[in-house]
Amino acid sequence: MRAVSFTPRFWVALCFIIAVLVVGVIGPMVVKTSPDAVVGGLYDPPEGFGAKMLGTDNQGQSVLANLVFGTRTSLIVGIIAGGIATGIGLIIGLFAGYLGGTVEDVLMGFTNVVLAIPAIVVVILLSVALPSRGVLILGVVIGITSWPWTARAVRAQATSVRTREHIDVARISGASLPSILLRDVLPYLLSYVVMAFVLQMSGAILTEAALSMLGLGPSGVVSLGIMLHWALVWGSVRVGAYWAFLPPTLMLTMIAFSLLLLQSSLDEVFNPRLRRGRSRAARRAPAVNVGALAEGPAVTGIAPDTETAGGRA
Repeated sequence: MRAVSFTPRFWVALCFIIAVLVVGVIGPMVVKTSPDAVVGGLYDPPEGFGAKMLGTDNQGQSVLANLVFGTRTSLIVGIIAGGIATGIGLIIGLFAGYLGGTVEDVLMGFTNVVLAIPAIVVVILLSVALPSRGVLILGVVIGITSWPWTARAVRAQATSVRTREHIDVARISGASLPSILLRDVLPYLLSYVVMAFVLQMSGAILTEAALSMLGLGPSGVVSLGIMLHWALVWGSVRVGAYWAFLPPTLMLTMIAFSLLLLQSSLDEVFNPRLRRGRSRAARRAPAVNVGALAEGPAVTGIAPDTETAGGRA
């Protein structure tokens, strides 16, 4: 197995993600101002390097403090929802793809029914019905409504893996179903599962922002969507208080862009056929090196279904 070669896009995505983590993880430990503390008046413009470095919002609270704590909240919701959606989709897709037959028909039929229901409508209805919407609850609600496309994609990959020879050897040797799924099938899907989690996390953060802008965000905490909600309600755009809505908008853009760029770069790492430089070099080459083309991928495993993985993005 050759060494993994990361593309420049991967390093660019990694730099953006590190910047987001610095704001969302280290920021709350560095910024001592509470996001609920009143430090000024209505929409005071940015000044100095303290609590009012990014100005104040409609309640006279520090935009900087709200930004770092709101970024942390959005990341937590994204991780919880992404993990739940990826886990449910992986389990259903794994059993459907490996077992096939009636089990596959039932599981995929249920998945298609769930997929036909607009997820955002279900999320809104559940959010309204819940008596309280903490960060954990909101992450669970988003996660249990976002798994269908992951299940369909995992099922397609598991179907291709179950026909391999090592699976037949495992069956003949008497390996149990859980053992085959965990030791002989799942390792070939891990690269795809990682990319699915990245996309699910990005989608969950944007969904939370959309819910918060509708007034259905997590209660008791601040998030990037809640910042945008109050900025719009109190007319920050109309009065020209750009510091109230621009920082959360840019942070949401950076989070979504960095995660999508990371997913795309990982796709190139796990699937060497997508590497642009190698493809261009191969087209310019005067002769075909059959031996080089016969080499396997950089990472042992199946090539992810790129078209399906990017569909949600």
